[in-house]
Amino acid sequence: MLSWAIMFLILALIAGALEMTVIAGTSLWIAKVLFLAFVVFLVVSLVTGRRTTSV
Repeated sequence: MLSWAIMFLILALIAGALEMTVIAGTSLWIAKVLFLAFVVFLVVSLVTGRRTTSV
């Protein structure tokens, strides 16, 4: 998921450099959403962790 966010960020930067504002804005918005989803899943993963039960 993080790789997709980075890919859309790079696409937004390239589109912004070529003055394609609609594509750049949309790509940046998608990158932000994917990055926030990645952070949420990372935090949930760290909080829950791998809990092993010892008998």
